[in-house]
Amino acid sequence: MALYTIADLHLSAGVQKPMDIFGGKWQGYMEKIQKNWRAVIQPEDTVVIGGDISWGINLQQSLPDFQILSDLPGKKIIGKGNHDLWWCTVKKMKRFFEENQIKNIDFLFNNCFIYDNIGICGTRGWFYEEDFKESHDEKIFRRELLRLEHSFQAAQAQGAEEIYCFLHYPPIFTSFRCGEIIDLMHQYQVKQCIYGHLHSDSLRYAVTGIHEDINFRLVSGDYIDFMPVLLKK
Repeated sequence: MALYTIADLHLSAGVQKPMDIFGGKWQGYMEKIQKNWRAVIQPEDTVVIGGDISWGINLQQSLPDFQILSDLPGKKIIGKGNHDLWWCTVKKMKRFFEENQIKNIDFLFNNCFIYDNIGICGTRGWFYEEDFKESHDEKIFRRELLRLEHSFQAAQAQGAEEIYCFLHYPPIFTSFRCGEIIDLMHQYQVKQCIYGHLHSDSLRYAVTGIHEDINFRLVSGDYIDFMPVLLKK
């Protein structure tokens, strides 16, 4: 039994929006995802997927991508990314999965999952920089902060001895620092923050490693060549 993670699969089995046009590691990426996954993930393992899962704009369009995920081994815990336009209420998503026999996939949203005394917590987050403050939506940002705190509180209530924070957007990037999210992680003594979202040229500005006593880990698909990252065995 082991805990793995990966983000930004950008599956496109149900729509014509492949990522191969970006070249490099994106060439044949859907086949690579499935091959790598089956090479390391066992049925008893858990994989946390940090958003940007499917290009479908609704649940029906994304169904072929969910079927691919469901057929892969392991339990999947999925979070929301900025391109997951199919995401709706958890109740609707669970009902859709049940109707279409999509199994072993659950949602990280205002909640927490426990793995071997580790609290699996998180939310999408928000990417705010001074250069883009005109497009910054304070209401959405505050909502994300509340969701993250609810997730941390759920971990504490369930007796988690350690908390892993899974975000889609990076809370720290080049000179940008999202103080509110980082302060929340400090408040709940988070030592591991796993995020995605960054691709191509932006990868050079990614912040990884120990910063402010938190280990930041980037796991976007092309950054890790679509090989799930082991977090705990």
